[in-house]
Amino acid sequence: MARRIAAGNSHYSQQSGFAYVWALMLVLIMGIYLAQVGEAWHNRIQRNKEAELMRMGDEIRRAIKQYSEQQSAGGTQYPKRIEDLVQDPRVPFPRHYLRKAYKDPMTGEDWLYIGGPGGGFMGVQSKSNAKPLKTDNFPDEYASFKDAKSYQDWRFAHWPNQGGGRTR
Repeated sequence: MARRIAAGNSHYSQQSGFAYVWALMLVLIMGIYLAQVGEAWHNRIQRNKEAELMRMGDEIRRAIKQYSEQQSAGGTQYPKRIEDLVQDPRVPFPRHYLRKAYKDPMTGEDWLYIGGPGGGFMGVQSKSNAKPLKTDNFPDEYASFKDAKSYQDWRFAHWPNQGGGRTR
């Protein structure tokens, strides 16, 4: 009789070992699947931030262009801070080039300014050192973004005597 119990336990331990292997396989497959979903979700978020960076950067570039083209007593002037594009301090009445002072969408912080003549800035760029996902199909004025190694290479500027946002 002792033999039967031992044999029965042996059969039971083989089955529980098989179930354990299946459970481990299931956990492994779920882990791989969740990693893929996480990577896809991260890429989607980064692509959305890139689109925001392009939209905001281009809007700021156009605002700087409008600001600098408004004649003032001292000749061509560039804004000293991004808030100057929201409310032009050179005139006593409201003149707005931007709706609000945008933050860098890649970092959530202030932009890096591209210095301009007279102590102002003629463009902005991101502080992010991350590598862009978008590498092609840029508008003509941003064709140089194709070779960008990081988002800091995406410069949105109104260069004097040139149109567009080409980098230098």
